[in-house]
Amino acid sequence: MNDDSYWGPESGDSSAGARTQGHDAAAFPNGPHGGVLPGGPLAAGAQPGEAEATALMPPVLDQPVPPYWGGPAVGHSQQSPMHGNGGMPQTRPMAAQHPAPERFSGHFTQGGQMPQASADPVGEPVAARLSGPLFRDDAPAPAPVAPAEETAVLPPLRTEAPPMSNQAPVPDPAAPVPPAATGKAPKGGRDLRAAIGVGLGLGALVVASLFIVKWLFVGVVAAVVVIGMWELTSRLSESKGIRVPRPPLAVGGVGMLVAAYLGGPESALVALALTALAVLVWRMSEPPEDYLRDVTAGIFTAFYVPFLATFVMLMLAAHDGPQRVVLFLVLTVCSDTGAYAAGSRFGRHKLAPRISPGKTREGLVGAVLLCMLVGALGMNLMIDRASWWQGLVLGACVAVSATLGDLGESMIKRDLGIKDMGTLLPGHGGLMDRLDSLLPTAPIVWLVLVGFVGAG
Repeated sequence: MNDDSYWGPESGDSSAGARTQGHDAAAFPNGPHGGVLPGGPLAAGAQPGEAEATALMPPVLDQPVPPYWGGPAVGHSQQSPMHGNGGMPQTRPMAAQHPAPERFSGHFTQGGQMPQASADPVGEPVAARLSGPLFRDDAPAPAPVAPAEETAVLPPLRTEAPPMSNQAPVPDPAAPVPPAATGKAPKGGRDLRAAIGVGLGLGALVVASLFIVKWLFVGVVAAVVVIGMWELTSRLSESKGIRVPRPPLAVGGVGMLVAAYLGGPESALVALALTALAVLVWRMSEPPEDYLRDVTAGIFTAFYVPFLATFVMLMLAAHDGPQRVVLFLVLTVCSDTGAYAAGSRFGRHKLAPRISPGKTREGLVGAVLLCMLVGALGMNLMIDRASWWQGLVLGACVAVSATLGDLGESMIKRDLGIKDMGTLLPGHGGLMDRLDSLLPTAPIVWLVLVGFVGAG
């Protein structure tokens, strides 16, 4: 802003004064500070010669005008002329001699009007203060703009397990090394040492009871049969919800063994029929739902465990009964041993992958060869009036029947969704896991022996 536009031209320039007057009247119709120029370009009643003086006079205000430099309010009537710029009289506000009645705490409005003053909180008049710009053409500082809020985008919650990495986990050096990592675990996941120890202990118990008193061996077989039936019925109940009547099975199973040992095959068949009838009657004490399913499972259990075991009692009843039973047990063990040895060394072709993936055709050949060899020796040395070639036939039959019996129980366990029938024998599982080959082989050995050398 130039000095000529406000304070007027220098002395001796009347045309400049007239231009200044017209410029001020057009730009500030209400005065530079909101005051009304009296009479427009010329005050009412003023002479033309007084144009410059009128233009140089500031407007008369009803209230004191606050100074630009923030000092006390001044009155228009107390302004003193100041000379400068060639002696042209100029005016500058002077400090007021009386206090302002009210406090001013605001800004000039856009139209140039002063807002209402605010009274002092304690009731004492104070000088007015300005907080606006010094000149009207000074633009106020822009208000600070609040920064935009940033929204953090979080990853979605996973409702499923993250994909497994292809990278193998790093093993902990302090963690114990599992047996599989050391190469000491036996094939099939069983403890071979425990299995051998348990097998030798059972063999010693059977042989001792067999050659001391035959009835003691009958008691051992009866206990094994009852435990085997309990394992089978327990797995049926847990996996399929089948409620097999156990009391008639236990009593009937022991009765079948005793009947076979004392009365022969006919007595064993009668005991089986009575046991089946007892299962049917016993199940009637419960609700009829699933009656057929439960009694069918009960009759199957009576046939599968105690009735097949009665053929061991029929062999025991002969005059050379202990030798026949030992030959039967040895040939069955040789079948499992020959299959394991040949299969683990030469096994390449699966025998029944959907039933038992561990069995191979090479293992079956090994079982047959070992059983034939042991059968020939056993028939010639242990059985009266027997020939070695009969032992070859017996050994081959035992190898096939033992393998089929193992596959048959594997089918049952796969249907039930279990691996072992029990946990009674370390390294073997349950008793039924050891009876799987013995039970189907017993009637085969009894029948071959009766055909070659008679019932004895």
